[in-house]
Amino acid sequence: MRQIVNINENWLFVKKDLKPEDAETAEGEKINVPFTWNNIDGQDGGNDYVRAAYVFVKKFKRPDFTQKERVYIEFKGVNSSAVVWVNGINKAEHDGGYSTFRTDITDCLKDENTLVVRVDNSKTEKVYPQTADFTFYGGIYRDVNLITVSENHFDLDFYGSPGVKIDAAVNGKDGQVTVTDYVTGRGRVEIEILDADGKCVGRGESRKPIKIENIRLWNGVKDPYLYCAKAVLIVNGEAADEVRLNFGFRTFHADPKKGFFLNGKPYPLRGVCRHQDRKNLGNAIGKAEHEQDAELIKEIGANTVRLAHYQHDDYFYDLCDRYGFVVWAEIPYISRHMPEANSNAVEQMKELIYQQYHHASICVWGISNEITMYRRHKKDMLALHKKLNALCNEIDPVRLTTLACFAMCSPFNKSAHITDLVSWNLYLGWYVPGKFLNDIWFAFFRLFYPKRCIGLSEYGAECMPNLHSKRPRRGDNSEEYQLDYHRYMLAFFERHPYLWATHVWNMFDFAADARNQGGEPGMNHKGLVTFDRKIKKDSFYAYKAYWNDEPLVYICGKRFENRTGKTTKITVMSNRENVSLVCNGQTVKGKKADKHTFVFKIKLKDKNVIRAQSGEIYDECVINRVNKPDYNYKMHVKSETQSWQK
Repeated sequence: MRQIVNINENWLFVKKDLKPEDAETAEGEKINVPFTWNNIDGQDGGNDYVRAAYVFVKKFKRPDFTQKERVYIEFKGVNSSAVVWVNGINKAEHDGGYSTFRTDITDCLKDENTLVVRVDNSKTEKVYPQTADFTFYGGIYRDVNLITVSENHFDLDFYGSPGVKIDAAVNGKDGQVTVTDYVTGRGRVEIEILDADGKCVGRGESRKPIKIENIRLWNGVKDPYLYCAKAVLIVNGEAADEVRLNFGFRTFHADPKKGFFLNGKPYPLRGVCRHQDRKNLGNAIGKAEHEQDAELIKEIGANTVRLAHYQHDDYFYDLCDRYGFVVWAEIPYISRHMPEANSNAVEQMKELIYQQYHHASICVWGISNEITMYRRHKKDMLALHKKLNALCNEIDPVRLTTLACFAMCSPFNKSAHITDLVSWNLYLGWYVPGKFLNDIWFAFFRLFYPKRCIGLSEYGAECMPNLHSKRPRRGDNSEEYQLDYHRYMLAFFERHPYLWATHVWNMFDFAADARNQGGEPGMNHKGLVTFDRKIKKDSFYAYKAYWNDEPLVYICGKRFENRTGKTTKITVMSNRENVSLVCNGQTVKGKKADKHTFVFKIKLKDKNVIRAQSGEIYDECVINRVNKPDYNYKMHVKSETQSWQK
């Protein structure tokens, strides 16, 4: 049976390109992987590094295996191109920084072995992505494993997949599971279906339907129930290899008038986009960071996640299954079409689908993002979209396909009418004035395409939690304007329930090499939570008030501690019917500005102790009256390192 040994520890990182034969005497930095070399300042070439090729070296002993076994090395993520040598022999080359790849290294193993990995994130026209609004981290930033398997095993070379494909159909109260195996060597595959308690509820053979009676549906965040398919490869009456994968039974579709449906019932998809990187870690994150992200997404009450703009870690798809998030999974075919990289886009799409096929959470495959930003190669670009869409439908005829259109992309653009669904990246009210333009834009689209399912794949506004304004305006990067913007959008969604999905850009601040906004270069600050996950911005609580039923009373503007003038406005977000406010022991009258927003006007004293309450739920803060506006609340051309992360 297979054995998996993690080899993340004790690597050598060499800050230069070198030949594999020179690795034995190379000098460098002792590290563990996951590792990202430009992880500090958000720049593509940060930390005195450039987008280039560097080398990783790992010494390891020969694993124990028999003549009838094979040894593979598995890389879960290397950005963006990799060449792998074992004992000087070229064993693998892989283009694409976000998917798993493996290679058989059995025949070149010795008692003592040297593994050399050349990692290259330099510019090229042959690998996606090359133009995008996020940092292109370099490194071996996910796990590396040695896998020992029988010579007869589930295929480890099939697009980095588990070697098993699971189709789960719903037929009334019952379900039907068909497991397709991809096997290297020979053998017969037996299938056992286990429920969440580990009880066997069905048996059969691969490639033949297995009936499961009285199934429990995977029902989103309400009840994300999972089954497990246990596939065992039998050779000469004995188990040679085994794979276990979780899956779920569910149905879904989208309606142009009524939005998204899950298991036959309306299920408006309202959620967030997510980038995977972290402050001081880059993409080199572990399970704890993934789990924290999932918890924060759950806290606001989101039921869907768009995993932008690339294949994410296997573990995060597992978490989405368990948390019940409906997932839009996509490849990094983004911003600029590159004809030389057409085959790479196809390869990355195949890897994404085959590697993540079993996940109940994934309901939508994303083909591209803002690909019309540059208008070159239009004919070839449309042809590739049709090819990718057909590929998705061929491999996976059940899930839907979509793409995210650039804001400047006309509703009449041909690229917007290839996939099953379509969404737009619109920042009306941020990059252009007028939040009301959102209503007009979608009304215009539906006038011409009433039978086309449409969603909002990106929308948002920049916010630095240290920037504040009594009169927030577009472009000031203040916490107050971001809150006003998102309050409008939340109400907008309730006015337009036909939107099949909406995804905030972004759940978390993230590194973006080309940006210089809000006094912190190399960052996109549209997140509801800061890059280090330490600060939940006021907008975070607006979503929590609208989407999470857990009782909430939250006073906005707590970081806006020092205010001028005789009076000030206090905004409270809540999902309770009534909220009272007491300032310095005196009850203050207020009004309900919208469904979940309460506004109070208080007279400022030198120190103002404020308490908002509904039943036993309350929140408190202190506001100070000052004579002059606080310098630190305004954005300056050359910003100091401000102590806003507190």
